[in-house]
Amino acid sequence: MELNTTSLDTLCAALCYAMGIDAPMQSASANKDFCDYADNAFGGKKADRIFMYNPDAIGQWIYEKYPELFDSAERFSELKLPMCTVMPSVTPVCFGTMYTGAQPSVHGIQKYEKPVITIDTIFDVLIRSGKKGVIVAYGNSSLSKIYLERDMDYYYFDTLDEVNAKAAELILKDEHDFYVVYNGNYDSKMHKTGPESVTALSEIRANCRTYAMFCEMIKEHWQNHNTIAGFAMDHGCHEIDGECGSHGLDMPEDLNIVHLYTSFPVKE
Repeated sequence: MELNTTSLDTLCAALCYAMGIDAPMQSASANKDFCDYADNAFGGKKADRIFMYNPDAIGQWIYEKYPELFDSAERFSELKLPMCTVMPSVTPVCFGTMYTGAQPSVHGIQKYEKPVITIDTIFDVLIRSGKKGVIVAYGNSSLSKIYLERDMDYYYFDTLDEVNAKAAELILKDEHDFYVVYNGNYDSKMHKTGPESVTALSEIRANCRTYAMFCEMIKEHWQNHNTIAGFAMDHGCHEIDGECGSHGLDMPEDLNIVHLYTSFPVKE
């Protein structure tokens, strides 16, 4: 497998383009495929809702090797966006790039640590634009740490079920413009039992079904919004000695990812 040629750092500006807001100041140029997709989805109008579902560590090689696991998510995959994530391919580094559009040397997280990012982010742009962002995640996850100290909403919980229940509640309330929901269950199982263990692979199926559930809710309850939803992982993974899993290396298994996006235009 060769490395994908499009960098993850192109996503942030594309998300901003889709919503009609400026990109963060240090962001790379917007991903053209995503921008074209957004334009076509809404007839040149902008999205007023973006829902980002962030599973952890699902590599492109897993997506291609086990397509049956992704059946639920594939129902909501009008755009498949192959990208190369950043090095080191660990969670806080990659999510730092996803929502700043900047390389690790610019956003400041260059190893597995969870400081608050201080450069401009999509969340700062949302605030300046009068829009509301929200993050729903585990209480000690990277996404619960690195984007703190901003005038937005944060909901952190101890369990996956609580995270997903809150996300569903927020969809029904419909009070935000940009949603980030983090599920790290595959990553947790993969590290302990290997990327291709039955235990780990079952978590991917659970991720896909959860994403599909959110999409069904959005389809039903956000009919007055132009919405983009994304199944957007941070990095991949590989097997190591002892039948365990890991990531962080400069190799296609860890770096190649493929995001899935769908749109829900306003229902006339």
